[in-house]
Amino acid sequence: MGRLMHLMAALLVMSLATPACGAEDLAARARRSLERGVEFFTTKVATQGGYLWWYSEDLQERWGETQATASQVWVQPPGTPAVGEAFLRAYRATGDRRYLEAARAAARALTWGQLESGGWDYRIDFDEKESQRWYFRRDKGKLSPEEAAKRRNTSTFDDDNSQSALRFLMGVCQETKDAEIQDALDYGLAFLLKAQYPNGAWPQRYPPPKSGYGSYYTFNDDTIRDCVRTALAAHRHTGRAEFLEAAKRAGEFILKAQQPEPQPVWAQQYDREMKPAWARKFEPPSVCSSESVGVMHTLIDLYIETGEERFLEPIPRALAWFERSQIAPNRWARFYELETNRPLYFTKKYELVYTDHDLPTHYSFQGEYGVRRFIARYEEVKKKGREAFLRPKESTPEHRAARAKALAPQVEAVIAAQDPQGRWVRNGRIECATFIRNLNTLSEYLELTRNAPAGK
Repeated sequence: MGRLMHLMAALLVMSLATPACGAEDLAARARRSLERGVEFFTTKVATQGGYLWWYSEDLQERWGETQATASQVWVQPPGTPAVGEAFLRAYRATGDRRYLEAARAAARALTWGQLESGGWDYRIDFDEKESQRWYFRRDKGKLSPEEAAKRRNTSTFDDDNSQSALRFLMGVCQETKDAEIQDALDYGLAFLLKAQYPNGAWPQRYPPPKSGYGSYYTFNDDTIRDCVRTALAAHRHTGRAEFLEAAKRAGEFILKAQQPEPQPVWAQQYDREMKPAWARKFEPPSVCSSESVGVMHTLIDLYIETGEERFLEPIPRALAWFERSQIAPNRWARFYELETNRPLYFTKKYELVYTDHDLPTHYSFQGEYGVRRFIARYEEVKKKGREAFLRPKESTPEHRAARAKALAPQVEAVIAAQDPQGRWVRNGRIECATFIRNLNTLSEYLELTRNAPAGK
């Protein structure tokens, strides 16, 4: 009987130990996969520390939003700032300074390509001759006015371009003291404030062009939303009230830009008279479902940050419009005609029509647009109150273990998909979006399974 009891006790100990040993083994493999992935990207893929969107397997074909050369990197996500953010997370998860150095190299690539106007173009070209097409911050005071005027100096807020660069630089400056990167961040944050219109809106491009939609007050592609996110991040990073005030001014613009009943939502862009306006040939003056969801998320962000109830006041009216404007259950047109609320579409020849049988394929004219997810967030905020979202999230050992267990199959899949060179190849491409997603999965698992936070 005694021997049997000892055997049963031993089996119990082994059964309890097995998950921990399995987790430890998976954590070790995740760490190695992370190392190999970053090693390949930093030594084989990077151009001066920066990145594009995707590459052919042999790295000869390179693309951002358009085809790129070997001397170019991209700013717009999932380009250089987005890859850099993944490096930062890997560093914070492991304490391995190799990942911090990879992030620092990406930040220096952005510093090199920062424009005199304060932000960034979509791409940075490190070719000595080609780079002379741009007027960079580092050229300031070195060029004649005539030469400077010939060069490109338009910073863009489109598609989270300059905003993502600024948020990434903030993250790097939190982890390391680098005067060159700090100078670029300070200059860029000053540009963010300078580019804001007095009414609280931001243009798509800065300096605003004298004609065309680049100067309009722009919600399209989340321009103002991303500017507000960046201003709020700058307020938290610097403690300076001017960034919070800039975000609140943007909120006041949002309140004024809400269209009257029976269409109490928002347009993609507004002209100087605050009227919905044309942008590209397939973006008409209208109210817009997709961008309105982003606007409402911004209002919640501002409410949580400030506690001011006025930022929630427009939302019920907007949600009532969404409820009555569905074209099918849980589906909306992107554009609705002003006053009539009829869905608007374009043919492949870009004729404005009311029918959806000949749509261009490069653009979303119908979709779910995250409406239900927004409603769930809104209801959660109303139920819990803003204080619940201001408190640091507490994570118990039990919660961390449960999350790690749930994440383990994804980690196994990431490791299995990595080839002997450390690459993740998808459809014949090495994609930055895939790399970022996989690094974040590995980093999260390592965060969950480490015994104690790694020191800097």
